[in-house]
Amino acid sequence: MSAYLVDTDWIIDVLHGNADAERTLLDLAADGLAVSLITYGELFEGAHYARNPQVALGGLHAFLRDKELLPLTIDVMERFAIVRGQLSRSVRQQVGDMDLLIAATALHHDLVLLTRNLRDFRLVPDLRLFGDPEGGAP
Repeated sequence: MSAYLVDTDWIIDVLHGNADAERTLLDLAADGLAVSLITYGELFEGAHYARNPQVALGGLHAFLRDKELLPLTIDVMERFAIVRGQLSRSVRQQVGDMDLLIAATALHHDLVLLTRNLRDFRLVPDLRLFGDPEGGAP
């Protein structure tokens, strides 16, 4: 069982050799790292349209090898619908549907989300964010 859901931006940082991102994921790996099916799709889109798709896809497959891939289930979709409805009634700034699907996945599986997009994800009620100085997980 994983403790963390890794958002697309963190994985891109790792694939581009960002040492801080690599170190953070190595530190958290013992607690378990998961990837949403949405992130999987976003990453593969980027890899297929990279300057060198073969290299990009190889690096992506290597990164994903030991990560738990979390699918979109009926329960995740119901959580998505609830959160989307809450935000449409309470917040002027909307969060994109792909990000809400990632958030719903983290909420459903009780995972801490690693993302650099704190501005949008902070709007999601009860979502725990890694390193969030506004009350998220450590």
